[in-house]
Amino acid sequence: MTEKDINIEDGENLQEEQDVQAGTEEAAAEEAAATEAAEEKDPLEAAEEQIAELKDKYLRSVAEFDNYRKRTLKERAELILNGGEKVLTAILPVVDDMERAIENGTKTDEPAVLREGMELIYHKLLKVLESQGVSVIETEEADFDTDVHEAVAMVPGMGDDKKGKVIDCVQKGYKLNDKVIRHAKVAVGQ
Repeated sequence: MTEKDINIEDGENLQEEQDVQAGTEEAAAEEAAATEAAEEKDPLEAAEEQIAELKDKYLRSVAEFDNYRKRTLKERAELILNGGEKVLTAILPVVDDMERAIENGTKTDEPAVLREGMELIYHKLLKVLESQGVSVIETEEADFDTDVHEAVAMVPGMGDDKKGKVIDCVQKGYKLNDKVIRHAKVAVGQ
């Protein structure tokens, strides 16, 4: 190849590069024009896209909350239905002891043996109740308190030292974790 041939080839390559560059510039100009046109439409389209996105998020949140509500209602119903299972399971051994005591009571005529068995069962039941958070409301020599006591009788003439005090307990009261579940029925001095 001669120098002239190389120059012709270089000239052709240069022409091709200029054509490619011109094509690229035209493509860039077309993209710029399209971008400008898109920018004119863009605020409306962007707003519509944002509305669609927010609507989707809202619907998902509503569905998620509805599922949460249904799940908690189901759990609450299950708790109400089976909530006493723990307590009842703890009381069943006491029932078994009572059945054994009744069965053995027919075999003996000694009241002391029967009384001892009943006391053992009673103490076992109190321990079960205490383990479940139930406690007896103290009434012996206590001041009358309307939060835990219910006055069923007023006893006059007991003296100033017994005024406003619990004289006698007619029926025991109970608390469950510091909440009164049955008020103690008491006689109060006047």
